[in-house]
Amino acid sequence: MTAPAARPMRLGVIGTSSMAERRVLPTVTRMPEWELVAVAGRAAKKAARFAEQFGCAAEEDAGALLERTDVDAVYVSTPTGLHRHWAERALRAGKHVLVEKPIGVDAAEARSQCALAAERGLALRENFMFLHHPQHARVRELMADGRVGRPASFRAAFCIPPLPQDDIRYDARLGGGALLDVGVYPLRAAVHLLGPGLEVAGATLRTRASDGLDLSGQVLLTSPSGVLAELAFGFEHAYASTYTVWGDRGRLTVTRAFTPPATHQPLLVVEEQDREERLVLPAADQLALLLAEFAHAGRSGGGDTRRLMDSVATMDLVDAVRRTARRMPVC
Repeated sequence: MTAPAARPMRLGVIGTSSMAERRVLPTVTRMPEWELVAVAGRAAKKAARFAEQFGCAAEEDAGALLERTDVDAVYVSTPTGLHRHWAERALRAGKHVLVEKPIGVDAAEARSQCALAAERGLALRENFMFLHHPQHARVRELMADGRVGRPASFRAAFCIPPLPQDDIRYDARLGGGALLDVGVYPLRAAVHLLGPGLEVAGATLRTRASDGLDLSGQVLLTSPSGVLAELAFGFEHAYASTYTVWGDRGRLTVTRAFTPPATHQPLLVVEEQDREERLVLPAADQLALLLAEFAHAGRSGGGDTRRLMDSVATMDLVDAVRRTARRMPVC
């Protein structure tokens, strides 16, 4: 006799961001693991539009959403500067939490949320979708198999063209800036692939002359094993989303590292002394994989504390970049 299917996890959404509208909620509504129950945002009119678009209720404010007994988990999709506030309120209300990346504006906020989730026995996840894509597990397998030999350097970049002038990511008061928006991706990739103990050896930030908001930057990291990592990020470039692991036997490049579409077949390029191998992997929906894992974690009481430790480690590096970076004001 077949066991009955688990009841869907019931999701409430705080925030009406573009990411929620374009990516997360359309994926949630087609997954059997989830039932979208309600949405709340700063503007009641926009929340009502989301509710009509995705077939759920609209709450007058986020506090009312957290009081609902038919909400098991909350997706926090507010501006970065508000992530900690609403994630912790949701955890205190007994809800599992998926918080948009980055988990907060600094390491103290990351530690506070992780400690509260552990204390309450609740699942807390940061919406770094790329970590769930199988291409990165394949990279780790190739590294373990010795295809690049002993790694000596790691290079990663996540850069996008300039945003509209009224984009919220240009608002420093709400946690804007390139470091928190795109810089955290290569930092998190370095933590994921190179392990703990990374330190910032140097950094530069191009900043807006009017208010010091960081527009782009570069970071040099060192690892306990001697790997040097060179990272680039920013709002001032043609699009790039890639990383390379370079060792004494070969070089391995992920050509679409952080934001591959669900239909994209990843290409890994392995370059050795006298040969190049191009590995085309099956397409995968990294957001659906993350949401499935989050649903499982909610049912099983949290789990996977390693990723939360990596969240804190990434924000420790963000803090170190801020402390040590040489700033270059630009008009």
